[in-house]
This record gives sequence, structure tokens and C-alpha cells, in this order.
Amino acid sequence: MAEAHFEDVDLMTCSICLDLLKDPVTTACGHSYCMDCIIEHWDQDDLKGFYSCPQCRETFIPRPVLNRSTVLAEVVEKLKYRGLQAAPPPAHCYAGPLDVGCDSCIGRKLKAFKSCLMCLASYCETHLKLHNDLNRGKKHKLIDGQLQEKICSHHDKLLEVYCRTDQQCICLLCVMDEHKGHDTVSAAAERTEKQRQLGMSQQKVQQRFQEREKELKELQQAVETLKVSIVDQRRHTISLLSSSQREREREGPLSNPTDPTVGNRLDGIFSENRLLIVTDMNPGLILKLQAGPLIT
Repeated sequence: MAEAHFEDVDLMTCSICLDLLKDPVTTACGHSYCMDCIIEHWDQDDLKGFYSCPQCRETFIPRPVLNRSTVLAEVVEKLKYRGLQAAPPPAHCYAGPLDVGCDSCIGRKLKAFKSCLMCLASYCETHLKLHNDLNRGKKHKLIDGQLQEKICSHHDKLLEVYCRTDQQCICLLCVMDEHKGHDTVSAAAERTEKQRQLGMSQQKVQQRFQEREKELKELQQAVETLKVSIVDQRRHTISLLSSSQREREREGPLSNPTDPTVGNRLDGIFSENRLLIVTDMNPGLILKLQAGPLIT
């Protein structure tokens, strides 16, 4: 008789919490509630001195004794195992064209919450709980995302082998078929090897980066040293010019500009073959003068 009412989920819904009945109890008026829900409701009626049914408002004096309905509890459990819910889920919970649908849902499928690599099936939250209860203690690996990405399109088997010859993941049946004789390893071993190679590549990149950073710092230090050297050279040149000017002022005007002794003194001051001059407008500009006297 109960089987005829399996699809009428409203009969198995608590009108207080609007969910499937948990530890269902039935009042004398015939309405059913979760035991915790009706107990909490009647606790609030203690001050009134009488207790009422939340649905039909029938009153009871004294407070009724509640007993768990075993038959109703079994019906609710069967509803849970069939994946039915007390209230329709929101529209966004249903699987769309681009979503992974639950393989256990009947009719319109809900979005899959997890996929099992052992069962090769995807489950919504309700059916995932059922899957976990039925396979408690078993090593079923659950993953997120598309299960089809991990299934062989030719044999519908898990892609657990990697073919190094063709650079792709294959299933065990592929190893004995079109990939027979190829260099193959387990997908887990190949993943470990790829991770090791990636780690080594990252270390090399990091090492090159550190070397380039060190070279840049050394170059910056060399530039700073060169700037200091140029400034010192400029100061030295200005000092020579000032010293020459003072010497000329002490000796007075030259009576004979063609006097070889005067020329020899000036040539001695500016006798260097090359001279670096840094202008005030652009200290980074370095002019390299060819050999020859500055003053003629």
C-alpha cells in the first residue's frame, strides 16, 4: 500500500521544516512531523497549558506522548534512496547543456557535485551521499569536473595509462590494441615524472633569474663607480684650469705670445691624449676628445 504513494512526496514532508520527515511521528489528528520539530513547537506551548497541531490547530490536553512511526520512517528512507526530495530544487540546481548531470537522477537531472573514478559515474549531492553510504570503507576516488575527460572514448574505460610514443593518455584496452608495443607507463608515474621535470625547469629559470639579477646589480655598481670617477676627473680638470689661470694672473700679460716657454707650460697642463668631460646639462654624456691641445 505504501508503494502506491512513493511519488507523493508532499505526504512525507514536514510542514514545519519543509523537508523530508526525520524520525517521523504522527499526532492523534493524523498529521506527521519530524520528532524534533513538533517537540520544539510544543515546548513553546507549555505556557499556554494546551498543545495544538500546527496544521489543523486541534488542541490536546495533556501533552501527547510521541512515538516514532516505524512504517513511515521506512517509507521516507526508501524515498531518500530513490533520490526524491521534499521540495523541488531551485532552477539553477538543474544541469544545463554545458553542465555535468547526475547519472542517478530520474527525469530532469541535477548538476553533478562529484564524479567517481571507480564507478565511472557522476552524482548530485543527494546521490553522492547514497554512493558514500553504500561504499563506506571502499577506496572510491571522487573528483571534480568532467568525468568524460578521464574516460576513453573508444572503450569507455578509465584513462590510467600514458603512451609516451604517442604522447597521450589511454586505457588498458588501448595498450593491447592500437598502442600495442608502444612505450607506456601508468598515468600516475608519468604525472610524477612531469612534475619532477617541471620542478627542475623552475629551478633553472629561478637560477637564471638570480644570475641576471646579480649581473644587473654589478652593472649598476659599475655605473655608479664610473659616475664618481667622472665627477672626480671633472673636478681635477677644473682645478688645473683654475691653477693655470692664477699662474697667468701672477705672471701678468704675456709680452710675447709666441714665447716657447709659455706654450710649453700650457702644453704641460693639457698634455693628456684623452680627456672625459661631463656637462652640467647631461652628466651621463661622456665626450672622448682626440689627442691635441685644448687651447691654441
